[in-house]
Amino acid sequence: MKNSCTNSDIFKMMERWAPKSLAYDWDNVGLQVGSYNNKVKKIMVTLDVLESVVDEAIQKKVDLIIAHHPLLFKPMKEVNFDTPKGKVIRKLIENQITVYAAHTNLDIAAGGVNDMICRSLGINESNILIESSSLKLYKLAVYVPKTHVETVRNGLSESGAGHIGNYSHCTFQTEGQGTFKPLEGTEPFIGEKGKLEYVAEQRIETIVPENRLELVIKAMLAAHPYEEPAYDIYPLINSGEKFGLGRVGILQEKMKLEDFCEHVKNAFDMESVRVTGDLNKKVSRVAILGGSGEKYIHQAKHKGADVYITGDMSFHMAQDAWQMGLAVIDAGHYIEKVMKEATATYLKDTLEEESLDIIVSDTNTDPFQFI
Repeated sequence: MKNSCTNSDIFKMMERWAPKSLAYDWDNVGLQVGSYNNKVKKIMVTLDVLESVVDEAIQKKVDLIIAHHPLLFKPMKEVNFDTPKGKVIRKLIENQITVYAAHTNLDIAAGGVNDMICRSLGINESNILIESSSLKLYKLAVYVPKTHVETVRNGLSESGAGHIGNYSHCTFQTEGQGTFKPLEGTEPFIGEKGKLEYVAEQRIETIVPENRLELVIKAMLAAHPYEEPAYDIYPLINSGEKFGLGRVGILQEKMKLEDFCEHVKNAFDMESVRVTGDLNKKVSRVAILGGSGEKYIHQAKHKGADVYITGDMSFHMAQDAWQMGLAVIDAGHYIEKVMKEATATYLKDTLEEESLDIIVSDTNTDPFQFI
């Protein structure tokens, strides 16, 4: 990392974890207000971007806010400084604070919000609740002189190529003979200008996920000794890693629904939750969807869940779940606050820039109080 990094550098780090391509098409992720090119020294992670959060950022001299919920979600026809959102935008611009949002892409990403919730509750062996996409795969084939096969192969593997299931460094080599004639203006690694050269080479083939393709090509070119390496990229029909909303997993031990509700409250520091179902029933298989997940009760039931944890459950949908024998815990939207510490930790672990300060917002943005 450079001594002074830009917002764009941080955006790229976030998108290596939660690519924008994972977001639903109705979502608005990425830059919300501000600049790609501004230098950044202090980052604050928050769930929401309300005026109180921006005031905290101003007071703490923050350059970049990373939020889960987008500030700009629905199209705006005007920026009226007399409205709550207009006031927020004005303060951000006047104080040169940039806002970036990772929403459904961070929900869906491996290690994202729903996985964070699973970890908080001690839920194991989790799988996707609603599959939304799968990673596109490519095959990369590059021709390398025998003297540099190991160097290039390691460069490919260490940059993210060659992963199949729980195996890494997966490649295939075939031997052959390459020919080329260096022309004027070249500085060949092997051979002489104007003379046809015959070289013992190996063709290295490996599989590359779409989100690593650019990095893998850069690593391959850096490791390859030739001025102009020959390589091919083929799109594949077979799909890679699957992505989707929500998770379904197993509790470490069965417990009564009533006790599990207490477990949820303790995990997320909550005063109460809303629940449907028999409180004495033992539960072990749990479905989770952070945010508003009422329309996915049928998927939770189909995946064999005993209980479904989500937020914003309406009366009739809760009633439907109750009648189909699926217990529901409406823990509210605010349990997604787990993303704050986890995102800050990810950035601290990823960044090499020691002088960059990363903090978590102290502002409570939950609109609900319980009396």
